[in-house]
Amino acid sequence: MTLIPPPLRNDCFAMPQGAHWTPVVEALSLLRERLTPVTGIETVAVADAAWRILATPTHAARSHPPHANTAVDGYAFAQASIGKGAQTLRLVRGRAAAGVPHPAPVPPGYAIRVLTGANLPAGTDSVILQEDTTTDGQSIAFNGQLKPGANTRKAGEDMQAGTEILSAGRQLTPADLGTLTAAGVATIKVRHRLRVAILSTGDELRDAAEATTAANIFDANRPMLRAVIARWGYDLVDLGRVSDSQSAVRTALDRGAAEADAILTSGGASAGDEDHVSAALTATGSMALWRVAMKPGRPLALGLWQGTPVFGLPGNPVAALICTLIFARPALAQLAGADWRDPQGFDLPAAFAKSKKAGRREYLRARIRDGQVENFASEGSGRVSGLSWATGLVELPDVAMTVSPGTPVRYIPYESFGL
Repeated sequence: MTLIPPPLRNDCFAMPQGAHWTPVVEALSLLRERLTPVTGIETVAVADAAWRILATPTHAARSHPPHANTAVDGYAFAQASIGKGAQTLRLVRGRAAAGVPHPAPVPPGYAIRVLTGANLPAGTDSVILQEDTTTDGQSIAFNGQLKPGANTRKAGEDMQAGTEILSAGRQLTPADLGTLTAAGVATIKVRHRLRVAILSTGDELRDAAEATTAANIFDANRPMLRAVIARWGYDLVDLGRVSDSQSAVRTALDRGAAEADAILTSGGASAGDEDHVSAALTATGSMALWRVAMKPGRPLALGLWQGTPVFGLPGNPVAALICTLIFARPALAQLAGADWRDPQGFDLPAAFAKSKKAGRREYLRARIRDGQVENFASEGSGRVSGLSWATGLVELPDVAMTVSPGTPVRYIPYESFGL
């Protein structure tokens, strides 16, 4: 049976009374506290589960390895059979190989030929490397004494049957599929893929293939956000581009609510005459215009359209991408049923100088050169090329700060945002 979670509450984006400029950390905390998964649950084969989100904790179906085995090619014997110094042990007939166990116990004082991955034959507990022995085919000679259990793997030393191996909310990597399969797990419960709709608004926008005038600009946001959503493993619903018209925006949002679990819009999210996304959300009674104390960005329109969460991003491509990485990424992950995702940053010396005022958090397009962090020549959010120049962002804190060459700054690579 497919499980469907309850809808979000109408007040999930409401800000505390008296809030004006909201610090980034507070905005993120509110999103984390109030958003819940909106995706259902289904069962899929482990082999088909790459990048899906695990819906329930998963336990090992059997131990790994299931039996004590050998880690090298060599000879297995009982540790109690040898002492210190030169040793000679008779060989039993046959051998043990991976997938072909030896059928009989090995008597005390004897050894048996074993290959890497073979189950340790009964009566043995240690293995001597092939290179550390001499043999005439009847016996082996080597120098003792080995440590008990030398060159072997214990049964279940990696995973024990019945123990939890992966927790709910994890987005499954190729390595996870290997782990699950090694533990004998064939099927798992995962979240349905989150469906994310994107919408661009603005009379001035054109697609790159369209004819333009001096009054037009190309819609950079949709191809950029399409790629981001696909990279994060969500299903994309492209609502296209609509003009600055209340009816056009409402029609597009209607389609988004019918076909998607969340909607990202760019443009029209502030409080101006042509900000029709904000106006449409305001009419539902769920509109919350978060004035986030950050640069670039600041206005972030949030609301519900027919029960579907809408994230109104700035229209400027630089601000749109940075707001998507900082806010939409963890919020969408939580809606999808995944763990909240704080990006991993690294403290590195700056290769630039900057004086920053207190009161807002700033994100600079940046890249690493020779172990130091360079920033893009212009901080203007209209310089879209800086997104390609950069390999990540420098995050400067809310407090006043003077950065000089060599000052430690927090660098967050694009990879930490899943890009």
